[in-house]
Amino acid sequence: MRRISSALVPIVIASAAMLGGQAAPAAAAGAKPYVAVSGNHLINASGDTIRLLGVDRSGSEYMCLGGSGVFDGPVNGKAVKAMAAWHINAVRVPLNEDCWLGINGVSPEVSGAAYQKAIKRYVQTLRSHGLIAILDLHWAAPGTELADSQWPMADADHAPAFWSSVAKTFAADHGVIFDLFNEPYISSWPCWLEGCTTSYEDAGTSVSFQTAGMQSLVNAVRATGAKNVVMLGGLQWASDESEWLKYEPSDPAHQLAVSFHTYNFSGCNEASCWNSTIAPLAEKVPVITGELGENGCTDTYIDKYMPWADAHRISYLGWTWNSTGPPSNWSCSEGPALITTYEGVPTAFGVGLKEHLAALAGA
Repeated sequence: MRRISSALVPIVIASAAMLGGQAAPAAAAGAKPYVAVSGNHLINASGDTIRLLGVDRSGSEYMCLGGSGVFDGPVNGKAVKAMAAWHINAVRVPLNEDCWLGINGVSPEVSGAAYQKAIKRYVQTLRSHGLIAILDLHWAAPGTELADSQWPMADADHAPAFWSSVAKTFAADHGVIFDLFNEPYISSWPCWLEGCTTSYEDAGTSVSFQTAGMQSLVNAVRATGAKNVVMLGGLQWASDESEWLKYEPSDPAHQLAVSFHTYNFSGCNEASCWNSTIAPLAEKVPVITGELGENGCTDTYIDKYMPWADAHRISYLGWTWNSTGPPSNWSCSEGPALITTYEGVPTAFGVGLKEHLAALAGA
């Protein structure tokens, strides 16, 4: 999701289980989640084909910058149980590079060791409810720039160190997936793969910086010995996957998956594009729709995409499990927020995802 301006303002301008195509029960509390890539699909610990059907849980990419906390709203067992009740099996957790590494002036009370401890605790809570965790490098910035917005690509200064640290932390947990960078909006596939010099433009200022290519980030993860599944989003805010296969990084673990983001206002938001680009890709490599949503506080767009994705065995997660009520006060339309309360009451947008997942679970 393309969150802009202040990290403390949660209104943005965008940004469970299936076995062999048949609906499966929601993950049981206490079950140990596991996911791996096998060919063009994901598998569980038993080798059964699975899909990831879930939600994004925004907050940990921006709350730490204010120095008052790590999460926006509750993340305890009760809150996770409410999420699991929607028949999901995965939760994507956006992270902040500066907060994880404890750099660039972020308060030590909510960064470095404190931030890492909070994220590890949340992952354990998700795991205890049988949910797979996707850790996403959502906000990153070069040098002494504060990571308080979406930059065009991961930075060479800190992103490899970030992924080295995250991968070491979760290498033993195959219920954790690594999403290497939220939404690249560079225009070059060679730059996407190998890195380049580009610039960030905001409020009349321009910062030139060296990006970290996806290959270097994959290398950083694998150098730790971690064999976790790794997701990679393409160009144009992860909506352009047209040359993903041509520029696919080398991975000795063979555990790569495509991260595709789709909204009614994004690129590739018509069935014609899904059929010509995403479906052929899904025949070669697992495709995980890391973000799915729409503005207007309706479910018209996702109601078209989800059945199409079901038919093509593509995973998807709804953006975002953040409440329109206190303490988060997100917007149903511009968030877009799935819920009105953290007890899991859906918004007019969220009801589409909730009812669709319930129908799959009951099939």
